[in-house]
Amino acid sequence: MSAICSTCGLPTELCVCETIAKESQRIRVYKEKRKFGKIHTIVEGIDEKEIDLKGVGKKLKSLLACGGTVKNGRIELQGNHSDHVRDFLVKMGFAAETIDMA
Repeated sequence: MSAICSTCGLPTELCVCETIAKESQRIRVYKEKRKFGKIHTIVEGIDEKEIDLKGVGKKLKSLLACGGTVKNGRIELQGNHSDHVRDFLVKMGFAAETIDMA
């Protein structure tokens, strides 16, 4: 017998908690100019308790072929990737209308 999810009560193979959480997030994507004129793309607003933030950051870094980090509840990507981040987040299952581009 498989384990039961404590949140939704379904078996872990059928658990939909993360899918529901992805649709309810309010995500903000913006650019920030750092030391020596370097541009960083910041993704914030993803709840760490409901979604694996490090996993999302790792996927974004891999898909965009850039460096970055996950700290203080936000994903920091090296370079100007704001136009591509939205598309990748939508492909990962986040709702397009909940992603704000600044």
